[in-house]
Amino acid sequence: MVKEVVLVTSGDLRLSANQACWPAQKELEEKLTSVLASMGVTLRRAFPVNEKTGHGFLSSQRMGMDVFATISKDMPLIFATAAWQYTHHVLPGMRFHKGPILTLANWSGQWPGLVGLLNLNGSLVKAGVKFSTLWSRGFDDAFFLHGLKQWLETGTVTHDLSHVTPLKIDRLPEAAKTAGREVAIALRDHKAIFGIFDEGCMGMYNAIIDDELLNPCGFFKERLSQSALAARMNTISDEEAAKVRAWLDARGLRFVTGTDEATELTDRQILLQAKMYIAAVRIAAEFGCDAIGIQYQQGLKDTTPASDLVEGLLNNPERPPVFDENGVELFEGKALPHFNEVDEGAGVDALVTNRCWTKLGLDPSTTLHDVRWGEELEVDGEKQFVWVLQISGAAPASHFVGGYAGSVSERQPAMYFPLGGGSLKGVGKPGEIVWSRVFVEGGALHVDLGRGTVVALPEQETERRWRETTYQWPIVNTVLHGVTRDSFMARHRANHISIAYANDAAGADHALAVKAAAFAELGVNVHLCGVNA
Repeated sequence: MVKEVVLVTSGDLRLSANQACWPAQKELEEKLTSVLASMGVTLRRAFPVNEKTGHGFLSSQRMGMDVFATISKDMPLIFATAAWQYTHHVLPGMRFHKGPILTLANWSGQWPGLVGLLNLNGSLVKAGVKFSTLWSRGFDDAFFLHGLKQWLETGTVTHDLSHVTPLKIDRLPEAAKTAGREVAIALRDHKAIFGIFDEGCMGMYNAIIDDELLNPCGFFKERLSQSALAARMNTISDEEAAKVRAWLDARGLRFVTGTDEATELTDRQILLQAKMYIAAVRIAAEFGCDAIGIQYQQGLKDTTPASDLVEGLLNNPERPPVFDENGVELFEGKALPHFNEVDEGAGVDALVTNRCWTKLGLDPSTTLHDVRWGEELEVDGEKQFVWVLQISGAAPASHFVGGYAGSVSERQPAMYFPLGGGSLKGVGKPGEIVWSRVFVEGGALHVDLGRGTVVALPEQETERRWRETTYQWPIVNTVLHGVTRDSFMARHRANHISIAYANDAAGADHALAVKAAAFAELGVNVHLCGVNA
């Protein structure tokens, strides 16, 4: 067994986020150091805590490269995180590292550490870097200790992935195969355009899909600039933006407003978000886009309020109407699928879902969520693991209890969103869903598909979960069928998971089969998770 392990950790680009999250990271490292010491292993930090900045995170790609240049390439390496992190801070070094790599996170909803872990894991999978992964609440449970000991002794950790099976297309119902193939053929024959408002959000390497993989499916990128979006916002009149606000007010969306721009949501911020919404729809129409993704980070966050309210509106067929300069309504009665943070895996998923659900007469509203956290709870008299799925406001109101009237818009946290802007916040409505993730592995496109149920929890329990995570963001309490917590974490190739509702269990099963057939026809490798077919 090894006697020394080197530790690296990555943080945000934003100093405020790194400072806020550092205490949780410090606690994680202290616990991990103690556990390893009890096993006779020394954990050595690859770089010191910076007392001037008040944290010990890698905070840039250059810093990460410089630190990795000091690490022996054969050393056992642990990446540990308790917070959201920018993967490209460490990915260059990990690509060249020859020793065993273990990624791990604390099982906590306080900061998006599990989200950061899954983003790194998905990026390593895409890059073809071998690694093992673990997670723990207190770093004293049997699952974690067994896995850590196994990694120290063998350089790998094994997990149960028996819930994942390759699609056997012949086992799908004929009606589902026919419908799915028709969707895929139409997409490939007529082609589809993804409007990319700047690529590579927050270092999410796993969220970028090369043209060589997209084009054979009939998908092409229109590379747009966030600066063009900001410029177009300046052409939208206050009167046009006010109509968007009035539409939302009339449907009962509640805005929690104040007057302090630094800490509260203001009417001015909402007006700017309405202008962004109109600008995004007009640009999408002019370029013939079938779906769009706005990065928001690295520039736009310093220019305008948050894009998340905009994104939630776009993902819903029921949304404020937008007209071109000649008075023609754009995308009338339709969603304009938006993939948050320009996650192109979620973009491919959203467009295929949109076409399949539309064909089936289902509500095509779709969204991605962060895989934020979860706990075992008693639901309907049975112990079940209930995940907290959250995204920063980009989910459509049609996914919430009460729709727009049951939703609220609150100011985004200043540590992530310096210029504010409102979220689109609600509680996920109980119902049957199909969940999925499109990802790159081995130079090919893959998709994981599964079933789930959004469950209703007591109000006080949902409130507790909100307080454990990010209170301003929507919350979807979800049970994933046939997949344990640890099996899901070991397999999932991304920080994001995409969901769409069906009318009932039978409808969700059929929709999943149609979607599986569509992806298979497009040439994507389809994997069923916790589902037999």
